[in-house]
Amino acid sequence: MLSARHNIGWNIGIKWDNLVSLVRIYEQWGVRLDRIELCRIFMQVVDSASFTRAAAGLGLPRSTVSAAISELERRVGARLLHRTTRRVAATADGAAFYALGAQLVAAMEEAENLFRDNRAQQAGIVRVDVPGRIGRLVIAPALPDFLDSHPLIDIELGVTDRTVNLVEERVDCVLRVGPLPDSSLIARHIGDLPLINVASPAYLQRHGTPHTPDDLAGHMAVRYASPAHGGVEQWEWIADGKLLRQPLQARVTVNNAEAYIACCLAGLGLIQIPAYDVRQHLAAGELVEVMPRHRAPPLPITLLYPHRQHLATRVRLFADWLDALLRREIID
Repeated sequence: MLSARHNIGWNIGIKWDNLVSLVRIYEQWGVRLDRIELCRIFMQVVDSASFTRAAAGLGLPRSTVSAAISELERRVGARLLHRTTRRVAATADGAAFYALGAQLVAAMEEAENLFRDNRAQQAGIVRVDVPGRIGRLVIAPALPDFLDSHPLIDIELGVTDRTVNLVEERVDCVLRVGPLPDSSLIARHIGDLPLINVASPAYLQRHGTPHTPDDLAGHMAVRYASPAHGGVEQWEWIADGKLLRQPLQARVTVNNAEAYIACCLAGLGLIQIPAYDVRQHLAAGELVEVMPRHRAPPLPITLLYPHRQHLATRVRLFADWLDALLRREIID
């Protein structure tokens, strides 16, 4: 993967050298460039863990997929798949072949797109994983704009808050909110997501409205347990440039943003939430912002790519579109 200093671009000379190297490796395995489609079929079978699902995804008869795998195994002289009545999985040789195949297929797809000067002519699939609320509220409603502009690009949108292994799960990019653990992934910082403090009118009527953190004694919060690490978040705010924390009483703990907001709407306590998440509730008067001068620090929004030698043009196009969308819709 080229670094951010190179604008995550790709260098034709470097890519061509990589492609030549991969072709030579494949020639040693017995696979010629005119058999690239066999590699695509093999990768689909591994991803689907099923000949039937792979055939459906490729729009091919199951018998064609099975014959292609047999032909590939014959050419490379190794068993690439474990086959059982319930599941298909790569053997050790198959896993090694898959890793090389992914690079070769990606390089060939880039070569196919090389002389497509029109951005609308870029083709292929972009596999992306995003947090649940952002996926449902922001990205999905805006996707028609991207798809209309790029009619040959398809999107596989994973909507989850769990940790995703980009390499093993063949995800092109993943959007994450919050501090990131150290990793070899390439990070593209999009911006910072502002957090606000909110409560329902019913809660404030029963417990009073806090104006400063000194007023929090005796107040209740809805606790949020991070799905990533399970830790319960404390109440946070910035004072004189310092991050301060205070545990609040709570009778409910959740690990999902939807439940977090729902409990707040039900009057179960105060919460700290990204502003975009409760925009409609604030406008409708269902929630009220409190302590606007004592907010938690904003959360970084980052787009992560696997550590690869290049970024496919279609992925870069989607990343640029997503960057602009998030800056426009949820980042102040």
